[in-house]
Amino acid sequence: MPRVILHLDMDAFYASVEQRDQPALRGRPVIVGSPPDQRGVVAAASYEARRFGVRSAMPSRTAGRLCPEGAFVRPRMDRYREESREIFHRVRETGAVVEQVSVDEAYLDVSALLTRADTGDPEAALLSALPLARALKERIWTERGLTASIGIASNKLLAKLASDFRKPDGLTLIPDRDRAAFLRPLPCRALHGVGTVTADILARAGLHTIGDLQDYPGDLRSLAGSFGPILKRYAFGDDDRPLDLGESVKSISSENTFLNDTEDRPTLRACLREQADEIAGKLRRHQLAARTVQVKVRYGDFTTLTRQHSALDPLTEASDLYRMGCWLLARERLVHRPLRLLGLGVSNLLEIQGVQLQLLLQ
Repeated sequence: MPRVILHLDMDAFYASVEQRDQPALRGRPVIVGSPPDQRGVVAAASYEARRFGVRSAMPSRTAGRLCPEGAFVRPRMDRYREESREIFHRVRETGAVVEQVSVDEAYLDVSALLTRADTGDPEAALLSALPLARALKERIWTERGLTASIGIASNKLLAKLASDFRKPDGLTLIPDRDRAAFLRPLPCRALHGVGTVTADILARAGLHTIGDLQDYPGDLRSLAGSFGPILKRYAFGDDDRPLDLGESVKSISSENTFLNDTEDRPTLRACLREQADEIAGKLRRHQLAARTVQVKVRYGDFTTLTRQHSALDPLTEASDLYRMGCWLLARERLVHRPLRLLGLGVSNLLEIQGVQLQLLLQ
């Protein structure tokens, strides 16, 4: 049976809820976060605000300078969670298998729902998902007054890129036969797993677009370590990741195996920083905070050590995870010889119930 995955992403969710609930905000640049005269960050920005360059996680003072006419609104996390429950009740009523990634984003496996999916024709199966996607978008708009963008493809990687393609209120299908061509002009950073550090390494090697990755004749492990072969597959739109249907997340980790054993501090710090960014992103998506941080090292002789520390306050930010990882490496003197592998992980997780944004907005 051909696989058909939808990626649903609500458009500027927090800001759109505020614009719907407060008619005076409609059509105006809305910035959800601290006022610009206070210390804090932007939690979300409407599309009107984004035209001024305002982005989430930006300092509120910066957002105020970029968009002086912006309407700053304090986040209402309980309201957003309530709205999320309403939306995903409707999503699950489709009968799809659902992986909810965050309050406003989900993957749907609709393969078993499609009347033409049993023909064995992947293109026909994808096309038969269009009415379902249109109906879901229409229901969310009619019943909740919010727009969603949906991408349709044969795997998670492509479906997410498709949902981003024509935001807001978009609907994009990527046929399997066109996936390599669709990906070619996109920046390397668009691929799942490519963080800032990896993107910079690729750029220094002259690899700026996914097309550059497709055409690269060498072994990408020389640039991206153990992620290299996966990166090459992603560049051609190949992704076999299943939907994650786990009821709860117990731990989150990230590891990197180096092409050559290294104890070069800048290299290790860059690696750790990218791992911290990845973990912090997953914590945000699952609305979790971590009390325990762990580092893992493996030496050239395959000796493997792990060390961990539990913090008094829950951690959510990449900068805090990075500093904790560096501190553990130094405290335990783990980099006394070249490393084959470096990993960072978090555990002892707890639901933050809006604590993350409250901490950011203090």
